[in-house]
Amino acid sequence: MSEQLNTVVNQVGKVILGKEHQIRLAIACILARGHLLIEDIPGVGKTTLAHALAITLGMQFQRIQFTSDLLPADILGVSIFDREASSFRFHPGPIFSQVILADEVNRATPKTQSALLEAMEEQQVTAEGETRPLPEPFFVIATQNPSHQIGTFPLPESQLDRFLMRIELGYPDVGAERALLQGIDRRDLLPQLSACIQPTDLMTLQRSVREVHASNALLDYLQALVNYSRKSPDYVNGLSPRAALALLNAARSWAMMHGRHQVLPEDVQAIVPSVVGHRLYIARDNMRINGAAVAAQLIEAVPIP
Repeated sequence: MSEQLNTVVNQVGKVILGKEHQIRLAIACILARGHLLIEDIPGVGKTTLAHALAITLGMQFQRIQFTSDLLPADILGVSIFDREASSFRFHPGPIFSQVILADEVNRATPKTQSALLEAMEEQQVTAEGETRPLPEPFFVIATQNPSHQIGTFPLPESQLDRFLMRIELGYPDVGAERALLQGIDRRDLLPQLSACIQPTDLMTLQRSVREVHASNALLDYLQALVNYSRKSPDYVNGLSPRAALALLNAARSWAMMHGRHQVLPEDVQAIVPSVVGHRLYIARDNMRINGAAVAAQLIEAVPIP
């Protein structure tokens, strides 16, 4: 099983150079049946990563470019009157696909951003008074530009909480950047990729994640992390029960990707920055600070039992 996942990592790594850890986090997020938020400056490969993952996992892919004039109906779909049938016919929007790339999601208005909430939480869409299921597996990859850039609308905490993980790609190292400069365009490599697994195989792997054992001692450690975030005066708000479940599911995925059938504390620590970095805020000098530094402080403050 881990060999199959390593094949996926290696193929995506041929397109996104020098970012194996971030690729593994993205795949762990999919295995945990979560959604992924990639926040970084333009031009570091966020969209290319989403394309490469969709192709490698053999899933249907739709890209939605979020702009300030995008409407919820542009995402969910709309009913149009059919003159021949004398009735309205629903035309599904791009949300009805297995992998959705919500590109630059924070450039749309909050009303349009909220169109994703039901789909991400319940894997269904309610439009025109009717609830319609979404395909399985269903996975949202959203890219976000830094909030200080022009024309962005901050994502509310309720929507950030729907993303199991948030990662940053960052600049490539010297060797990876030289390979980029000397090689062909990364987007030209996408048509050369092939599906390493099929959606049915992916769903089997997702079910296997739930079977990865988490001991009582491991759950004690996880609960200690959550309780510390709730009781410590350093944080604006503590981690919710949904965040605790996200930590457990992501740690199980990380353990399975490394060929283990039991979650270790190291698995929890490996995924804590991407799971809690967008959920916890430190109030300092009238500023709200979140990210990897917050996660590092949490790990350091709570000892392993």
